Amino acid sequence: MSNLTLRQISLALLVSACVAAPSIVQAAPSDTPSPPPPPASDTKSQPKDKKKDEKKSSIDSPAFLQGYRAAYATIYERGEYAAAIDQLKALGQDDRADVANLIGYSYRKLGNYQLASVWYERALKADPNHVRTWQYYGLWQVEQGNREQAKHHLAKIEELAGRGSSEYQSLASALTTGRTSY
Repeated sequence: MSNLTLRQISLALLVSACVAAPSIVQAAPSDTPSPPPPPASDTKSQPKDKKKDEKKSSIDSPAFLQGYRAAYATIYERGEYAAAIDQLKALGQDDRADVANLIGYSYRKLGNYQLASVWYERALKADPNHVRTWQYYGLWQVEQGNREQAKHHLAKIEELAGRGSSEYQSLASALTTGRTSY
């Protein structure tokens, strides 16, 4: 069978599983970064910082998106977390919530909880409303035995995305069972 045929069969099986048991299927995070948060203050009165403008414009560049998607695949398809950290840092956008969150996730999967926490905090500093970071950091809290903090993260996800979101359901399940899926 060709590679394409195998992928089509796999997709058909996945769709069938989703239809048969929708309550247990959780969507994987997107491999496309979310837009940056709006500016915190009026930037018209501030002098232009050319380097900052160049860095912002590179977020939407094809090279950035290609690199981000490659790192995403390294994490979620191959489970090569150390390699993904290098790929993500090489993007030069590690102060961006999507990138910092995936670095934190990778460190958590490698068992380096201290560095994972640093990167989750960095992601939330970049975007306090980044739902996936609240989810992953909440899962980190569950793994650390910090149930009250995890509940705080769950409440934040509910506020931002609602109880029906996959992020909310994932963290709520982890709080109930003590097991994390991401």
